Amino acid sequence: MCTVLYQSKRIELLIFLSEVCMVLYEELADDVEGLIRRGVYKPGERLPSVRELSKQYGRSISTVIRAYLRRESKGFISSRPQCGFYVCDSSASTDDGPVLPILPSTPVSVSSPVEVSRLVLSTLRRIQVDHAVPLGSPYPDAAALPFDKLNRIAAKIGRSRKMWGVGDALPPENYDLVRQIAKRHLDGGLVVDPNQIIVTVGATEAINLALQAVASRGDTVAVESPTFYAMLHAIERLGMRAIEVPTHPMLGIDTDALSGLIKRDHVKACMLMPNFQNLLRFEMPDEKKEDLMTLLGEHEIPVVENAVYNELYFGKAAPTTLKKFDRKGLFVTCASFSKSLTAAYRIGWVIAGVYRDKIENLKFINTLTSPPIPQMAIAEFLETGGYERHLRRLRKNYAYQTKLIRALIHRFFALRDSDFRTARGLRLVGGDAFQGGCDGEVYRQALERGITVGPGHMFSNFENTYRNFIRINCSSPWFSRIEEALVTVGKIVAYLSQ
Repeated sequence: MCTVLYQSKRIELLIFLSEVCMVLYEELADDVEGLIRRGVYKPGERLPSVRELSKQYGRSISTVIRAYLRRESKGFISSRPQCGFYVCDSSASTDDGPVLPILPSTPVSVSSPVEVSRLVLSTLRRIQVDHAVPLGSPYPDAAALPFDKLNRIAAKIGRSRKMWGVGDALPPENYDLVRQIAKRHLDGGLVVDPNQIIVTVGATEAINLALQAVASRGDTVAVESPTFYAMLHAIERLGMRAIEVPTHPMLGIDTDALSGLIKRDHVKACMLMPNFQNLLRFEMPDEKKEDLMTLLGEHEIPVVENAVYNELYFGKAAPTTLKKFDRKGLFVTCASFSKSLTAAYRIGWVIAGVYRDKIENLKFINTLTSPPIPQMAIAEFLETGGYERHLRRLRKNYAYQTKLIRALIHRFFALRDSDFRTARGLRLVGGDAFQGGCDGEVYRQALERGITVGPGHMFSNFENTYRNFIRINCSSPWFSRIEEALVTVGKIVAYLSQ
């Protein structure tokens, strides 16, 4: 009797597991079909390998194979021996262009007006004009970026017939680029409808458009503390107010503190950098991201994610975005190629979600369009695999340079591990050893010696916050002036901390 009962339960369990597997591969097959229908993959184009798709979606190899075979049986894709799976010509949409769906637009004190703009502008000007050692630069080292290759592609496009009939491209703009951006997000396990992607003039415009879409003048926006000054500038420009939320240097924004602020104050939206935040450079753990999105979903508070550094990870896999945990459609992401490819072209994008129509209209009103030739050049660079090869080299170099600069700071600043507020990324921040709130004086004395650093109080809306911190950029390759500059700054800090 016991044996029969055990076997019966086992049969029930096997049936249940079979049904689960069917759901998994059917869902994956539907996603693949959706990507083909939306034009992310064109007729005749090779689909991701079974192993790549398994990694992207976190599914088993057998599940991916079954999903591909399922869509092959329906004529969407075909397999080629030793080559993989390809999109069939018959699966392509009969439309000439993408179908654009009509989507519905749907205790920290409140800050005083942001007043760090002049300091930031002064710092950036001195870096450019005086050729100072760029320890305070917010920009990646230009020599590490493939600017010449992009320029050659752009010049070829400018001479070609591709430019015939190209006038003012209107939002969402170059569809080849939009399609490539959608593919890039698949590496992070995120399926993005390319029709939700709107090309912008860098991430700055993307942030401004997103913020305008989710909040209005006078509304309160929650941000991490410290936070990137460009995000504070956007809040200031739009006449909004900021609430700074305590943020852990490794785990990200404190969701308990945010929950208390939501109950006490009318928080209209959040603007965050959960991955490789500028200044702290943490990567928020997935369980924390899920807790955050659950909290915001309960209160129906939209979030604008600044994902400009997401491609510059040092590990084996791209970080997850907040959108993965979005259950209410309240997510907008902003990113650009400025930090990973080139800042000169000023090409960014926003994944608008339910705010698509509103953001598209704001883009049209604000800047009409983004330059078409840079968009076409970047799209070609991505499509031919140049971007991925460049990123592999760049990540490796940045990881090495960060490790080296960290070691030099340990040596010349005589800091403890507790004096660092991050262990990874392109920026390292000194902490408790900087006594007396002397970041401004460190900045001034370093500048007199031809060195820039990032004073900590730039990253808060409160005048006297983070004055015992400085930001140091690690993207520049090591050379003797870098080491000499670190020795000098270390001596300045030691003298001021006495």
